[in-house]
Amino acid sequence: MDKNQATGLILFAAVILIYSIFFASGPEVPPVEEIQQQTEAQAAINTPESQPEILPDSLVDVQRTAKYGALAPLTLGEEQDVVLENEQVKITLSTKGAAIKEVILKDYKSWSMEPLALLDEKSSKMSFTLESSKGPLDIAELYFSPKLSEEEIEGVKTQVLTLSAGTESGQIIQKFTLADGSYEVKRTLEIDRFQGVFSGNAINFSWEDQIKAQEKDLAESRRQTQLNYYLASESFENLGVGDDAEEEQLAEPVKWIGFSQRFFTAGIIADSVFQNVNVAQSTPTDSTVVRTMKTSFSIPMENGKAELSFYFGPDKYKILKKVTDGFEDNVDMGYFFVSWVNKYIVVHLFEFLEKYFDSYGIIIILIVLLIKLALSPLTYKSYIGMAKMRVIKPEIDELKEKYGEDPTKMQQEQMKLFSQLGVSPISGCLPLLLQMPFLFAMFFFFPNAVELRQESFLWASDLSTYDEFIKLPFTIPFYGAHVSLFTLLMTVSQLVYTHFNNQLTTATGPMKNLGYIMPVMFMFVLNSYPAGLSFYYFVSNMVTFGQQALIKLFVDDSKIRQKVEENKVKNVNKKKSKFQQRLEDAMKAAEASKKK
Repeated sequence: MDKNQATGLILFAAVILIYSIFFASGPEVPPVEEIQQQTEAQAAINTPESQPEILPDSLVDVQRTAKYGALAPLTLGEEQDVVLENEQVKITLSTKGAAIKEVILKDYKSWSMEPLALLDEKSSKMSFTLESSKGPLDIAELYFSPKLSEEEIEGVKTQVLTLSAGTESGQIIQKFTLADGSYEVKRTLEIDRFQGVFSGNAINFSWEDQIKAQEKDLAESRRQTQLNYYLASESFENLGVGDDAEEEQLAEPVKWIGFSQRFFTAGIIADSVFQNVNVAQSTPTDSTVVRTMKTSFSIPMENGKAELSFYFGPDKYKILKKVTDGFEDNVDMGYFFVSWVNKYIVVHLFEFLEKYFDSYGIIIILIVLLIKLALSPLTYKSYIGMAKMRVIKPEIDELKEKYGEDPTKMQQEQMKLFSQLGVSPISGCLPLLLQMPFLFAMFFFFPNAVELRQESFLWASDLSTYDEFIKLPFTIPFYGAHVSLFTLLMTVSQLVYTHFNNQLTTATGPMKNLGYIMPVMFMFVLNSYPAGLSFYYFVSNMVTFGQQALIKLFVDDSKIRQKVEENKVKNVNKKKSKFQQRLEDAMKAAEASKKK
């Protein structure tokens, strides 16, 4: 190559370089709207065999900025799982959105003896949404950095998980705290700065939970699973236990909402109140799901901060009572006239006896003995009252022969006779009525007693469900396809007790036979109820039978008759009481009205 050729090549290269620097333009970046249109068009023409075109990172960043604004950097990250736990509960959270992925109750197992997951990411979905300048923002779209520490709060060792996501414009901080020995998780969401980014003063929350079947008896689980809530006016309400779908928009703020199944509750509790509350529930056909429950509401924020709590744990009355006002109502203790027996007596008896005995069958026997011992004065008075009526039966039969065709006169003469002999016709019934709250209280306590769950005794493998002694090859209407031996023993013992009791009373006709019908009816009702309940009634019948047999050994009818005769002499000139006089006047007026 000569000098001229070399000079020409150098000049040619210089011209190309200068042109590329000063005159050639870079690649055009289309507007965001055009990118979105192109992306949607591309998605529309994709076939199953073809894949959509992957946008360059630079274009994705433009889209994120357009959608999230100052929060765009927080939508990038890598999801990690973080565990918050104590001896009672293990909670797995995700760094993406600080979502609760799974809750394991460590002290319990499912009926198939697997770890009891009260909820997981497949069955439960929560959403926290904030209003921003770019529209509604779901916290689940943001990535957070975790920091797990241990602190002592109010003298209790507490696990503290702090999840933060921030830029130079501000920070979003979520904090979870779980104290030792607690099933309650406190959650705080705080927005630091981000001026002009968030436009609302509340968090919109929604929660859908498919309640997982944890027990063997699905029908009983569905019967006792319901969505409960507690109004700001301190009124406990629920959606009921029917299988029909229900949905309700509440006009009043709510303090807490509980997805309460038979033995466990997943609940959310307000620091102040929840507003604009909607609740709904339905029963799916899927046998692995008890019910589907939903709720949505707004959580007020004050100075960019909102606080609430979750409860994930068993339905133990004394534990729930410490959570917040009315939260113990997630355990059905019965109607007001029997609930006091469970709340103030049975719950405390169970807790006391659990310290000394491991067998819940023994605990049930001891509870029966203690209650029967406390009620023994009433049992004694009831027996004496029936004995008095028994020894004056000849006088009553004489009145029937004399005034049998005149009911009004018969009643008047009977009242006069009772007054002279110092006998009350209700003296045998009233003590029994006073014992009824204890009898009915157990009907509510045992089906809800988580203490009996998966506890075995004798042939019953689980006292919280029926003891299937014989499985039938067919289903008997209203009875079932199995035979519960404890229920059968309870029925037989009740029939024997009724037969013994009929020998001590003056009842005749239908009233006497009713005592034989009721035990058979209860056999059908209780056959699918918890074995612990039938066992309690069986032991109670046997103890009552023993009490009356013992009293009979020490109570002589001749002595009672002698006492009656003494009263007859003493009350021969006794004036009628005002009550007796009013009752007699009322009977006379009724008879006169009837004749007229």
